[in-house]
Amino acid sequence: MNDKILILDFGSQFTQLIARRVRELNVYCEIQPCTKPIVYDETMKGIILSGSPFSVNDPKAPTPDIAAMAAKLPLLAVCYGAQLLAKQSGGEVGKSSHREYGRAHLQDVAHDPLFATITSGTQVWMSHSDTIKDLPYDFKVIARSESIPVAAFKASEGYAPNPVYAIQFHPEVTHTTDGSQLLKNFIVDICGAQQDWTPAAFIHETVERIKLQAGTQKVVMALSGGVDSTVAATLIHRAIGDNLYCIFVDNGLLRKGEFEQVLEGYKHLGLNTKGVDARHRFYDALKDVSDPEAKRKIIGKGFIDVFNEEAQQLTDVHFLGQGTIYPDVIESMSVHGPSATIKSHHNVGGLPEIMKLSLIEPLRALFKDEVRKVGRELGIDEIFIGRHPFPGPGLGIRILGAVSEEKVTMLQEADAIYIQHLRDSGMYKEVWQAGAILLPVQSVGVMGDERTYEFTCALRAVTSVDGMTADWAHLPYDLLARISNDIINRVKGINRVVYDISSKPPATIEWE
Repeated sequence: MNDKILILDFGSQFTQLIARRVRELNVYCEIQPCTKPIVYDETMKGIILSGSPFSVNDPKAPTPDIAAMAAKLPLLAVCYGAQLLAKQSGGEVGKSSHREYGRAHLQDVAHDPLFATITSGTQVWMSHSDTIKDLPYDFKVIARSESIPVAAFKASEGYAPNPVYAIQFHPEVTHTTDGSQLLKNFIVDICGAQQDWTPAAFIHETVERIKLQAGTQKVVMALSGGVDSTVAATLIHRAIGDNLYCIFVDNGLLRKGEFEQVLEGYKHLGLNTKGVDARHRFYDALKDVSDPEAKRKIIGKGFIDVFNEEAQQLTDVHFLGQGTIYPDVIESMSVHGPSATIKSHHNVGGLPEIMKLSLIEPLRALFKDEVRKVGRELGIDEIFIGRHPFPGPGLGIRILGAVSEEKVTMLQEADAIYIQHLRDSGMYKEVWQAGAILLPVQSVGVMGDERTYEFTCALRAVTSVDGMTADWAHLPYDLLARISNDIINRVKGINRVVYDISSKPPATIEWE
């Protein structure tokens, strides 16, 4: 088993980022809500307390016993965690005279293992309105900033049997210049965690675990052509071979030629995959339906029905494979409960309840970028690994308003032109996600000597790390001009192209 760092989540927007930084050190970590009791085991080497939107003086603020944790393991408290540690230990935390937010520089940095190779003047990122006004007697300041006298502190040896550190800045954000070094100093040097959590090690351990879990029994799995389901299926196939039965459903809302291309790619991967052409079943169900949420539910139910019918033709299936990844798991156990529903999740849910199967989810510990690293280690072709995220409802939510086969064909053509231009220009890899959207808006145009009254196509391209936030991609004007010209000249039914320059938030990546 790999060494593990536990990250206790107090609701900070940066908690996932802490986990990503720890993983970048090739050290395994898990996020757990601060409201859940900690179960200690021999693999745990240290605890990191996250920031929080709460004030420690809020009566409803979470207040787990930090001293009890420090009695077990080395501890690093970040921002809210630092203030909570100070308050619980007898210090005073109150409102700052001014809210400290943004870049700051550390001063009087002590010679301490936490700051090994880090010197005074290093830039850090602050984000807090409370500050530590009075430090407990058994704690020592090890850094300050221009604005606050306590930017970092540590406990005396008498406080706990393990090292205890606290910082009022965020080491996980890129604006903290030496943040990764500080985390390495704590995790590797102070906690003694081994840096052995690599893609190759993950593959070996996961395959062995699936062998034990599934044995000689059958697993059924829905594939989408996306990176998550493809990598998950490849791992399961490595463990149980042809006892994995894959189903790839063409719901008529895929990109142009995608059904055939993906099936061919799966053949090369050696996956036992059945392709199901259910296009007209979905078109019939979606006829005259324009409400986005209604479309999502129809598409989701249709997929479940088709998948269930196909799976029922198999005998003695005991497991369902799924491409669940770590952000899905984290959201379901949030400190504040699941986020408010903006729209139904892209991924189809409910299959285990319907099919009464046990789950195999080989990727549930990984972030998206880690899934890609594992996929490359497995030797999966870039056509799968480098593919942009594509929503489960497909073009059904990129056609605003009612969906028809004619509109799908029109959008497939426009989207294919758009994506090919991005590939040819070298911009495809620079973009997190791109797609064309067909708007329910017609406008007057002129082609030759004839007046036209046709649809408008919007182009969307965003840059992002994980899709949680996204900025619109600043594509070159000449590239946009070529794309627009090609779509208008080659796609019958579209006479106008626009480019979406909104970011997430406040917009979403998909339009529906």
